[in-house]
Amino acid sequence: MRQRLDVLMARFPWTQMALFSELAPYGPLDRFAQPFPKEVIAQFQEDARRHRIWLIPGSMFEKTPEGTIRNTSVVINPDGEIVAKYSKMFPFRPYEAGIEAGTEFCVFDVPDVGRFGLSICYDIWFPETTRQLTSQGVEVLLHPVLTGTTDRDAELAIARATAAQFQCYVFDVNGLGAGGVGRSLVVDPAATVLHQSAGQEDMFPIEVDLDLVRRQREAWIATTNCHERE
Repeated sequence: MRQRLDVLMARFPWTQMALFSELAPYGPLDRFAQPFPKEVIAQFQEDARRHRIWLIPGSMFEKTPEGTIRNTSVVINPDGEIVAKYSKMFPFRPYEAGIEAGTEFCVFDVPDVGRFGLSICYDIWFPETTRQLTSQGVEVLLHPVLTGTTDRDAELAIARATAAQFQCYVFDVNGLGAGGVGRSLVVDPAATVLHQSAGQEDMFPIEVDLDLVRRQREAWIATTNCHERE
């Protein structure tokens, strides 16, 4: 992941934020759960500081002080600081049997840009999660995924519907290997697909226009008035 990040920044040095897929660092086996903070997060913090970017390094299984396990992501700013932490609210049963659900939503501001929210994989199947985020002003939904099941098509439809319903960008980034089939998706607030990956590794820089979100929310998807003639 760190090598891929170096390649990304060499190819697209104007990048301001990087998002990896769910469970990217250690994979989907919860026996590799570790307490937070830990060395690998410190390494990601160093990378964010070195490249001067916002970094969301997917998610990892976190072993809490109480001995439970959560599917947890962190948001790192360009100073290398962890500014937010989020644990998946809807672990996917039965694959995440025994994984404790998170209880706090994740919203963070990028200064002079806009408001971002974070959810993980199965969370998006429950529209109340996105409703809560967008009611707090979220304009871009960051959504790391590790889906390899046949419902990926349904998940892609849900991502598009979410963008339209809540008039926000959706970055639905799916993993490869270890159970993921790729096919990541980026959708704008009018439900237009800006990028659709195939089933191979992909780096896809996408520029977002948050003024578009604000215009869509003011005028809805229809940007022109249509009049039916009698």
